[in-house]
Amino acid sequence: MKHWLAIVALCGTAATAGEVSAPGPGTVQAPHWGDALFHVYQGQNFTAVTTLMASQQLQRLGPHGDEAEATRGGLLLAYGLHREAEAIFAGLAERGTTPALRDRAWFFLAKIRWQRGLPAPADVALAQVKALLPEELEEERQLLAARLRMALGDAAGAARLLQGLADQAEGTPYARFNLGVALLQGQDADAGRRWLDGLGTMKVETAPPEERRALRDKANLALGFDALKAGRPEQARTTLERVRLKGPYAQQALLGFGWAAAALKQPREALVPWQELLNRDASDPAVLEARLAVPWALAELKADGAAIDGYQQAVAAFDAEHRALEQTISSLQTGQLVEALLERNPGADLGWLWQVKDLPALPHPAHLTPLMATHGFQEALKDQRDLRFLQGNLGRWAHDLQVFDTMLATRRARFAANLPATQQQTHRQRQQRLVAEQAALTQALAQAQTDNDGPALADERERALLERLARVRTVLATAPADEAGHTLRERARRAAGALEWQLSQALPERLWAAKKALRSTEADLANAAARDAALQAAQRDEPGRFDGFAQRIAALRTRVATLVPQVAALRQEQQASVQALAVQALREQQARLSEYTTQARFALAQLQDRATVAKQDTPDAAR
Repeated sequence: MKHWLAIVALCGTAATAGEVSAPGPGTVQAPHWGDALFHVYQGQNFTAVTTLMASQQLQRLGPHGDEAEATRGGLLLAYGLHREAEAIFAGLAERGTTPALRDRAWFFLAKIRWQRGLPAPADVALAQVKALLPEELEEERQLLAARLRMALGDAAGAARLLQGLADQAEGTPYARFNLGVALLQGQDADAGRRWLDGLGTMKVETAPPEERRALRDKANLALGFDALKAGRPEQARTTLERVRLKGPYAQQALLGFGWAAAALKQPREALVPWQELLNRDASDPAVLEARLAVPWALAELKADGAAIDGYQQAVAAFDAEHRALEQTISSLQTGQLVEALLERNPGADLGWLWQVKDLPALPHPAHLTPLMATHGFQEALKDQRDLRFLQGNLGRWAHDLQVFDTMLATRRARFAANLPATQQQTHRQRQQRLVAEQAALTQALAQAQTDNDGPALADERERALLERLARVRTVLATAPADEAGHTLRERARRAAGALEWQLSQALPERLWAAKKALRSTEADLANAAARDAALQAAQRDEPGRFDGFAQRIAALRTRVATLVPQVAALRQEQQASVQALAVQALREQQARLSEYTTQARFALAQLQDRATVAKQDTPDAAR
């Protein structure tokens, strides 16, 4: 995940052109941008890129436009779509995005192209990096630049690039190794040997120790075979003795040590490492070659009988290995290899970091181990894995479109069932009546305010009191005009005055509350009118929307139906390509075995002829 997150991290410093102040690191100002980043950091690359592209289409990303576009470029790189990613990064450069973002984008583009076996386009992309990258990437950039120069046949240029890294005191053994190899292949072989010798004698004290020890062994192996090639067997033997017997380069070192002894006319000493090789993995090329070397050394020691037995055992071993390779090839040609590799090596849905680590249960799977380490096979297998994922995704879409059909049919049926009720006019009549009542109340309030009419806004208790006073006055109007009647009429007058005063005092507050309630009622009526208009629009427009959805679903179904056979055909083609790579590598091993077998049979025939001639030359044979 480390390198993929580095790709995503390159987007973190982008700022929109002309922006006054860029957001702080990690700031998310648009929810849909945060949603896309969530899927990115979960390793869900396909979901991330589809979510991101949908949000870009709908313009939901706000100020994160450049960041989102750079992230999309990184996601396309995860697919290996380097040409599409280059177009994105070039567009960002033209829009004037930040130099740091642009440089990191070009670096990762170059790295993907290198892994895809495209050194020249990778060199073009790396040349676009204009400034130093962050510390964790700068050394890797320089190493990549040197590898590209080596791949393009410019050993001197690679040496110049590596010189600065190699001169540093710490942390650059890989640069020193690559510099030594570049100088060996260039014009200064002695300097290259000095660099490799320093690396081959270094003390391993820094992490990771096993990786550094393996690099040290590799440097000694390169020095040893260079000395053999230059005709210095004693120096070769001294150098090859430094290689660990249980390291990844032990087999080649043992084989080379034996040839160094043979070059010194010491076949007995050569037998020791070669016979040790015979106890190791029978499919290793060094072990196969040792099967020829051991009887050769025995023949040099005049042990012709043992040499003949050795050559016969070598021929038998070569034949057995040839049959084992044929079994592996037959198993590969059944088409089970690719599916088994994908099943036994799960990972994120898509991405360039996925690698094969677990071989399936095939006959003699060790034959495939060297092939698995090559970029070509790994990239071809990634393409097959991506096609497999996309085929499954199309299958899910085909199922989902059927679900969408069901959903659309259900909505149509419900719309048809509810349509008669919504078409009834009773609710509109009630709404019109309420509007009229609301207008009448508004007018009444205005009149009450003008006339200062407190009783108009009396509550239920007060209206009851007003009605009671009216009845009292009616009764008192016919009462005798004596003192008692006068007293009652006076009391009624005072009660009416008090009630009128209370109503007059409460009138402003009640007018404000009534107007507020009327405004709320007015808003509710407006909402009701809007909803009624929406209902009418839905009655008019919804059938067309249903038809539009049906057309989109049909178009998507047609598109999926078109893509499914295309992806299936591409997957079959890619599977054949992966199998062809594997079969070709195994056929090359078979060809090497055939050559070894021919050499063994020829040497065996020579020994047998020599034995026959020797037997004929004895005195007993003469008599």
